[in-house]
Amino acid sequence: MASNTSPSRSWNLIDLGAAAAVLLAVAGVVWSPKLSGALANATGSMQPVTVTVDVRGVPSADPVALIKSAEAEGRVSIVIRNQPHGSVTVKRVIPLDRRLTILTPDGRIVTAPDPNQKTFGTFDGRFVLLGEGRKTSGGVVFGNQTIKIGAPVELEGANYRFNGTVTDLHVGQS
Repeated sequence: MASNTSPSRSWNLIDLGAAAAVLLAVAGVVWSPKLSGALANATGSMQPVTVTVDVRGVPSADPVALIKSAEAEGRVSIVIRNQPHGSVTVKRVIPLDRRLTILTPDGRIVTAPDPNQKTFGTFDGRFVLLGEGRKTSGGVVFGNQTIKIGAPVELEGANYRFNGTVTDLHVGQS
């Protein structure tokens, strides 16, 4: 007569590897940045963030037209630490003047506008950007990336791409 007992199932290395892969996939979905960003939106923890980015020394034939173009577009794509964030609103673009500093023989420091800036067109500007983020213990999370003053960012519009540095950051009403 046949026995009704089934042979015991043992776990081999392949079964354990498949189980570990499933657990890692579930953990990746639960802790994904997009999901945490969606949860932050749903819970209302997103706040307005004003980010100031300085761009210096970019060769440009017409820096004034470049500023007008950036303001007219009204939006700019932003990349933080090589991770695309999406687009944010351009509040304003402030032109920055280059200045020369000279130490005179009598010990005084004299500054003057750089006369070469008009001859050799370079773009120096400060982008004031508006977006949404949330404050955490590690800083401000802006576009699923922690952003701090000094962080390198890339700004891209219809006819330009700049590398800049975050120089100011405000969370809350702007």
